[in-house]
Amino acid sequence: MEHTQLSWRQRGQLWLRLGLRGALTLGAAALVVWVGLPLASLLSPFLCALVLAWVLNPAVRWLQRKTNLSRKALSMVLVVLVFAVIGGILFGLGWVAVDQVRLLFDNRQSLLDGLLDGLVGVVNSVGGWLEGLGGLVPQGVLTTSEDLMNTLVRWVQGLDFSGWLTEMAGQAPSMVTNVSNFAVALVVFMMGSYFITGDYPRLRFELTDRVPMVARDFCRSVKNIFMSAFGGYVKSQLILSAGVFAILSIGFFLMGQPYGLLLAFGLSVLDFIPIIGSGTVMVPWAVVDMILGQYGEAAALMAVWGVIALFRQLAEPKILGNQTGLSPILSLVGIYVGMKAGGVLGMVVGPLLLLVCINLAKLGIFRPVLDDLALAAGDINAILRSGRRAQEEKDS
Repeated sequence: MEHTQLSWRQRGQLWLRLGLRGALTLGAAALVVWVGLPLASLLSPFLCALVLAWVLNPAVRWLQRKTNLSRKALSMVLVVLVFAVIGGILFGLGWVAVDQVRLLFDNRQSLLDGLLDGLVGVVNSVGGWLEGLGGLVPQGVLTTSEDLMNTLVRWVQGLDFSGWLTEMAGQAPSMVTNVSNFAVALVVFMMGSYFITGDYPRLRFELTDRVPMVARDFCRSVKNIFMSAFGGYVKSQLILSAGVFAILSIGFFLMGQPYGLLLAFGLSVLDFIPIIGSGTVMVPWAVVDMILGQYGEAAALMAVWGVIALFRQLAEPKILGNQTGLSPILSLVGIYVGMKAGGVLGMVVGPLLLLVCINLAKLGIFRPVLDDLALAAGDINAILRSGRRAQEEKDS
């Protein structure tokens, strides 16, 4: 494709536009990081209350039409009902979780001894298996495997649960402060939920009526993209993770696993992360059990994992649909970049933010920038070509 050089006036306007867009992008990013995030953290109870009011608004309107009761009374009933149900579920799960955590610390030494014995058994089994291969395996491989296993055994032997308990005890005052702050924030959240839900139509009108129509249409388009991509994906994954948590809880209960609830919660959180899933833990766990000769537990683990895989295979297309829009490689990129930027939370948020950016690009938000970049690249290419032609003419 042949590119033509721009005039100096056109070139100046082009690079001015690119410079302004770059400066505005950096300014917006700095504003989000240094102002937006701290402000969102400060106002988090009210933002959560606004989200809950938005969720409850259709139910309140429907009940108003059916009962002719006041919106404030219906808002009070619904808010109390929601918090009662969620509080009851969390209290029950928390009670069981605290009991299992207490049992875990009470039996920490026996668990460590059992883990060490199991690891030694794995080392002996793997070592015997490698030795059974005889001359098929190079001696360097055997030596390296033994060194790795011995290093792992020494690491387990060096685990210091008492040091962890001492460190946690030293953090007790800050934990008490955090609990009190959480209690205050929870009360503010509950009160804010009632006030905002009861006055939601007026607040919404007050907010949108002062926004110009052009900006309102643009925000509506961005909101639709955001909700269909980010909101729909998160809601779908939460439903799927809740189903996985229920399957794991029932499976571990039937297996007699004393820490089933804690394991089910951890694996369901892991299952929330794209690509990874609970199988990354359950399959190696079953393999280790088979090496140790615990065939019953290995079969039970694989059966539970099979039920989870079947559940996701059947439920994911119906619940999730086409709301991801991410190929496996893009999901992997989002997970890796998110992990580097934000740790474990970044692994979950990274693919979602990438999904939002892709959908915003489909909306055409980045089209002017891409057009200007293409124009700048063509202008630079034309300048280089003209310089090369001038040099060739000079040489000839």
